[in-house]
Amino acid sequence: MEDSIKSSAKNYGLYLGGLLALLTALVYAVNLDLMINMWYSIFILLLIIVFGIISVAKAKGLLEGYITFKQSFTSYFLTILIGLVISTVVSYLIFNIIDPEAANVIKEKTIEASIAMMEGFGAPAETIAEAVDKMEKDNQFSVGNVVKSLAIQLVIFSVIGLIVAAIMKKNPETE
Repeated sequence: MEDSIKSSAKNYGLYLGGLLALLTALVYAVNLDLMINMWYSIFILLLIIVFGIISVAKAKGLLEGYITFKQSFTSYFLTILIGLVISTVVSYLIFNIIDPEAANVIKEKTIEASIAMMEGFGAPAETIAEAVDKMEKDNQFSVGNVVKSLAIQLVIFSVIGLIVAAIMKKNPETE
């Protein structure tokens, strides 16, 4: 039965990765401004969590309503891992190989949004200048930054996954 829940989690990971890749390609094709839009980011975050929860619920169903914490977390994590890796690879390909200029556009839009946010919080001009200088030197789509971003996302979603696993686990009644 362990193989069937891993297989199910892999399938949901592929679905998630495909959907995230499709959304990335659509946003790239339609409007790059969405890449830095807070509401779009929240939507993506919720989408990823929902896929993880669905994967755990499916695994629980495959196990006739009983699932251990480990099985629950494994199902969640495997789904998220596969989905995020596919999405990351697609983003890397789009912004480094297909259209590196789009990465520069996103960087400029990110800098503009950061300046506006820091000014809104009343940050000193020298702090803003330092932050802008650092952002201009950094390539957010370099291999190192992409891997680092993936690792950070996995840690964040793993913490959420631990909570989901704790909520979804159900051990058989022992008498």
